[in-house]
Amino acid sequence: MIALINNLYNKINRPVNLMEVCGTHTVAIFKHGIRSLLPEGLRLLSGPGCPVCVTSIKDIDKAIAISMQPDVIFTTFGDMMRVPGAKKSLSEAKAEGADIRVVYSPLDCLKIAEENKDKKIVFFSAGFETTTPSVAGTIFEAERRQINNFLIYSVNKLVPPALDVLLQSDDVRIDGFIMPGHVSTIIGSKPYDFIASKYATPCVITGFGADDILAGITMLLKQIAEGRAAVEIQYKSVVTETGNKKAVEFINKYFEPCDSHWRGIGVLPNSGLRLRNEYKHRDAEVVFNIEVPELQEPKGCQCGLVLRGVKIPSECPLFGKACTPEKPIGACMVSMEGSCAAYYKYNI
Repeated sequence: MIALINNLYNKINRPVNLMEVCGTHTVAIFKHGIRSLLPEGLRLLSGPGCPVCVTSIKDIDKAIAISMQPDVIFTTFGDMMRVPGAKKSLSEAKAEGADIRVVYSPLDCLKIAEENKDKKIVFFSAGFETTTPSVAGTIFEAERRQINNFLIYSVNKLVPPALDVLLQSDDVRIDGFIMPGHVSTIIGSKPYDFIASKYATPCVITGFGADDILAGITMLLKQIAEGRAAVEIQYKSVVTETGNKKAVEFINKYFEPCDSHWRGIGVLPNSGLRLRNEYKHRDAEVVFNIEVPELQEPKGCQCGLVLRGVKIPSECPLFGKACTPEKPIGACMVSMEGSCAAYYKYNI
């Protein structure tokens, strides 16, 4: 397969930038040493595919402010605890006395809510289309069981609108996308059709094994060499054109699109999910109505450029020096799926 990749690349005879959108792909590419197998002019860029990394400073600050309200138990997945806000992280807020608890599923929050009926239980709902159905399912259960003290703070995001914005940018030329396998399991391949039709950019949805990723790269190079653009599925054992219709219907029952702030990128139209009006009583942002200032990224932090594929992490002046996994300055160094954390772990 490597020989085929080299042959296709030689036919193209110019530098090629492929972007992997999913953070799990980023880690898998490093784990399998795939970059070292590719021709020198074939670059793999990491995109905004880590939900932890793209959660904005303002959203972290608002989550911290909610967690510090009286009679609130704030719950979150563990990888959000150390994401830096403007002045502190959720982990630091917990050390200062906020009741913040790590859960492994949003359904865990319902048990906490039933055991603490005098408190409001707030789940920090961050993720892409992959995890949103489980949050919708938890809201369904809370409604069914009339657990009225369960709320969510949604910073859930949608992948296709972010790719639309990336392709409109002049910052970097993207010749093809290695599309996210997990997200595509839910939404299918059709939501990406605009990438090929509007921007003439090839897409291939791949799995996460070394053979899957190399096959996806081969399929992308073949499209580029042939001068065509299509959305193809390498991960056919899991992904279909239409995706999981029931999961999508479940998301749409409880959530609606809204503008959302992506860390280092800005506010992207219709790229987030908020609760529909009939479920606003479970929306922590509405219930608490807390405003926090919008502050800039820390001085020198290049997370925004990394998330857009303009720079690789090692080109950031803070990388591996002031910013490490033990003391992260930017969100890309926090999550195990963050590109900076992956570059650091694999000594790139």
